[in-house]
Amino acid sequence: RAWQESISLKELQRRGVCLLKLQAANQRTGLYGRLLITFQPRKRDSEAELPYNSLGPGDIVGLYNSASQGDPLSTGIVTRVTSKAVTVAFEQSQDGMLSLDRESSYRLLKLANDVTYNRLKKALHTLKQHHSGPTSDLIDILFFSSDPRAFSETKPLKLYNDSLDVSQREAVSFSLAQRELAIVHGPPGTGKTTTLVEIILQAVQQGLKVLCCAPSNVAVDNLVERLAGSKARVLRLGHPARLLEPIQQHSLDAVLARGDNAQIVADIRKDIDQAFAKTKKAQDKGERSHFLSEIKALRKELKEREETAMAAALTHASVILATNTGASSDGPLKLLPENHFDLVVIDECAQALEASCWIPLLKAPKCILAGDHKQLPPTIISHKAAARGLSLSLMERLTEKYSDKVVKMLTVQYRMHQAIMQWASSEMYGGRLTAHPSVAQHLLKDLPGVTFTEETAIPLLLIDTSGCGLFELEVEDEQSKGNPGEVELAGLHIQALVGAGVKARDIAVVAPYNLQVDMLREHLCHRYPELEIKSVDGFQGREKEAVILSFVRSNRRGEVGFLAEDRRINVAVTRARRHVALICDTRTVSNQAFLKRLVEYFSQHGEVRSAFEYLDNLLPQNYAQEGCGDRQGAKLPAASCPRPQLPRGRKLKAATTKLARQKPEVQLSPNTSVPGGQRPGVKDGADRLKAMLVAFLESSELHMDFPPSLSSHDRMLVHLAAEEYGLQHVSTGEGKNRYISIRKKECASPTPPTAEPPSKQLPLSQPQQPREETPIPAEPGGSGKGSGKVDLKTLHLERVQREKARREEARAALQGSSRKKDKSDAKGRSLFAASTG
Repeated sequence: RAWQESISLKELQRRGVCLLKLQAANQRTGLYGRLLITFQPRKRDSEAELPYNSLGPGDIVGLYNSASQGDPLSTGIVTRVTSKAVTVAFEQSQDGMLSLDRESSYRLLKLANDVTYNRLKKALHTLKQHHSGPTSDLIDILFFSSDPRAFSETKPLKLYNDSLDVSQREAVSFSLAQRELAIVHGPPGTGKTTTLVEIILQAVQQGLKVLCCAPSNVAVDNLVERLAGSKARVLRLGHPARLLEPIQQHSLDAVLARGDNAQIVADIRKDIDQAFAKTKKAQDKGERSHFLSEIKALRKELKEREETAMAAALTHASVILATNTGASSDGPLKLLPENHFDLVVIDECAQALEASCWIPLLKAPKCILAGDHKQLPPTIISHKAAARGLSLSLMERLTEKYSDKVVKMLTVQYRMHQAIMQWASSEMYGGRLTAHPSVAQHLLKDLPGVTFTEETAIPLLLIDTSGCGLFELEVEDEQSKGNPGEVELAGLHIQALVGAGVKARDIAVVAPYNLQVDMLREHLCHRYPELEIKSVDGFQGREKEAVILSFVRSNRRGEVGFLAEDRRINVAVTRARRHVALICDTRTVSNQAFLKRLVEYFSQHGEVRSAFEYLDNLLPQNYAQEGCGDRQGAKLPAASCPRPQLPRGRKLKAATTKLARQKPEVQLSPNTSVPGGQRPGVKDGADRLKAMLVAFLESSELHMDFPPSLSSHDRMLVHLAAEEYGLQHVSTGEGKNRYISIRKKECASPTPPTAEPPSKQLPLSQPQQPREETPIPAEPGGSGKGSGKVDLKTLHLERVQREKARREEARAALQGSSRKKDKSDAKGRSLFAASTG
């Protein structure tokens, strides 16, 4: 709040937390008696769009008159945001109806929500004072004062869901047999929610009252949706604006609106409003006092009737669901007795602050926690607080202490292809995961309407940008990172998948940095409206048929930032069902051990491509061939879309606006020739391929084809080496028939230069490296003045000249010893004959 008060309104709007010059376009009653007001930009143009903003459903906003600097007219909850309007739900005031003039100008300001903080603080204070009651034994166990126990006898279970696998059945039986504490560890795709629903239904069958919580509204709504089809009486607490629309019918507001007292309560509210109206018109002091007394009596009756109706609804429910903080005793649950609940279930516990878990935990003698502490921990903004233990979740703390005494892990996963799962299983879950036969070998090509292509027939693809000069960039006033080259590569891969029949809604692009997410959305969403692009944090708990990962980081310092968090990478990879494409600079990310092992796994079990292969497909023909004739076999059509741009309002840092005309570093040393590390035989293979290219350079041959028997990794090595020696290189064919053609550039017949490059060709993002003294090259066909963009064609032609000079020096040195030349020539030809045979 202090931060907002110290900044101008225009700056608040630029930062996305305020919307200025709005008009009330529509007012109506909805969401169980609340006033819904839709605001639009105050412009004559009905198609005017709202400026960039961070408002979303569930946010608390203050409504102000544009001319006023004082307190808000009212506060409400955002229910819907579009590009042209925002709708806010306001409580119907008992002090009079909020009425807005359509001709007036208003502003909305996102407000800080201190309710959550106050509830956390209150729960911890209550815990500190808690010495007896139904939860005392549980508290002792959760703080390691006593050991967890199991019931001596348990009844045999008749499952509601007969399709549960062995590990899920064991988790259900174990959880119900524990006296105070049980933990269900559910790795990605193992059916944790399915298992949890069975546990809740079994508890209800045994006559237990269950309080079910989770840290987010989405997670709670997911459980409500799964439980709604059962016979359990389900009740969802929370503001309807924060609930998914199909879930709202199970909310407390909806239940009360359907109740017997609903019309009586509505009549009382109407009487109160009418009494207020009379009070304003009353001239006599005694008359006004009479109306105020009437209002006081009506309010008392209203409160009594509402609380009676709420208590009846809460008591009738067998399962009450709320967020952790929504289960606070200052809400509806204060109407229930202290010992009402027998069991507390907390889903996604590993994502919750431990302090928030104590709000529901203090309401029952037993708890069942579910989640995966190998995925993202709770979000902690303060590094100091995280370092002092706030980021350690309750589930992780208890698992480390009690392990198998209280934990049952689900081991059969129903999401991922075997190759995708195996990496996560080995790195994060002790190799205990197995893929169900229904998913173990499924690929994109098996989806209806999807054709067989090189992309749809593989589960793992690594697109390596090392040596291609596709450096990350930085933006003023932000710690976030972006990489426009990876944006374009992601767009090309999506183009290939969609072209093969994969639906855009089945594809997700996931990036660890918000700036990259914004750049991806700016570049791709207009072409693929159903494509989902999110940060890693925003995609936890979700899944897609194909996932494209953009790791962003590419720098000479080898810095990887929070890519080093292994749990973040685990979440990113395990969102995919049939296909994962990883776009990264292997040289940069391999400086971190965990990421290096990931790259090695993709190299060993998937297909590896250099970004150079995509470079061929992105460039105009007269540039790619340098006059060597028509090119054939390009895997993808040239993209016809604009280059990735920074989102509105963001500017590059001064140090990165001057980009060096940098030759991509192409080295075939053991540390860089193999993405992420060296496998047995790789160095020999690289040397063999280099020897073949050297022999070709020294020969009189103008053209050479490498055989289709080369692996995708060997093809990448050929592309890198050919680029180093200044040779033209292009991959041709599909699948097992794919091969590389090599040409000498100086042999070609010249092609007349064009006045301007083709207007619809998309050059791959230019190499970027901060260099203050280097001017920015101009765009082809443009003035170049202040363009701020680098032309890849210019860079390539400069690189060709440098490489040509280097080749001439190498050739002169080789001619100095004819005996050595003849020996090398013969060796090169024999190696080539052996490889093609």
